Amino acid sequence: MKPIYVLFGIDMETDVGSFTPFYEGVQQATPKLLDLFARKDVNGTFFFTGDCARKNGNIAKLVAGTSNEVGSHSLFHETVGDPLFPIPGVEPLLPHEVQPRLKLSTEWVAEAAGVKPVSFRAPRLWSSTAVVNALEDLGYIADASYPMYFYRKQFAPYHPSRQNWLEKGDSPILEIPNFADMTMESKDPGLERDRDQWPLFRTEGASYLLKRIESFLGFCEQKQVPPCLCFYIHPWEFHPMKSSYNFGEATVIPDEFITKNCGDIALRELTVLIDGLKSLGAQFCTAKELCKQFAA
Repeated sequence: MKPIYVLFGIDMETDVGSFTPFYEGVQQATPKLLDLFARKDVNGTFFFTGDCARKNGNIAKLVAGTSNEVGSHSLFHETVGDPLFPIPGVEPLLPHEVQPRLKLSTEWVAEAAGVKPVSFRAPRLWSSTAVVNALEDLGYIADASYPMYFYRKQFAPYHPSRQNWLEKGDSPILEIPNFADMTMESKDPGLERDRDQWPLFRTEGASYLLKRIESFLGFCEQKQVPPCLCFYIHPWEFHPMKSSYNFGEATVIPDEFITKNCGDIALRELTVLIDGLKSLGAQFCTAKELCKQFAA
């Protein structure tokens, strides 16, 4: 039986998907996640934006002092790669801006945590060939950014081409696809975002998500690819979030699914998810550790 590798990636950013400037989730919920992981013998990778690490140095050092990995998540949660859908007021970095911004983010995280990050995740999973090549230049070894729900081509970790990050090649970077249920019939033509796993663990419940996981494991067996489940979650999901935020000149009203069941419910469902994954024989690892399992 092939081992089932599981990577929990925790995106360390401002609250509500970076639609606010607050870090309540990072400060209040990160210790809860670390406690849960310690009790369940789970390691994950905490991907810090440079700004998050700089403004929450106590949390960066707290994570670095555990068996979990400190990774990078861009400088200010900006669009570093190719956008998959439009967000008003959010423009991608120009190609020549990518490397210096990622370099500065790397430095900020390293200064705050006391350890240089070697694993990366692009905000919103919007990466690109320019991003992957910049990561290689900066000494990274893992990029957990591939949105399986959208590109629907790579279903297990792979080493990308330097000419096209969506194809297999000889880059030393390990590209890690994020789990999506590729067996379900999508009702979202084109984007097919309803295949994505987030945030179903708290909006639909861990039991529902485990059924999708089992379907994907069958898909992997049929495709004869090694089963690897990469998840992305956020500290703010484990702290109560408001339904709207006023900033004087404008009010941000997130869609309901963004903030639904944030807080204790999310923490409880994540616990159920971990136990369910363990019952399937999952092996939990960091992005850095995953590189050893999928060495070129």
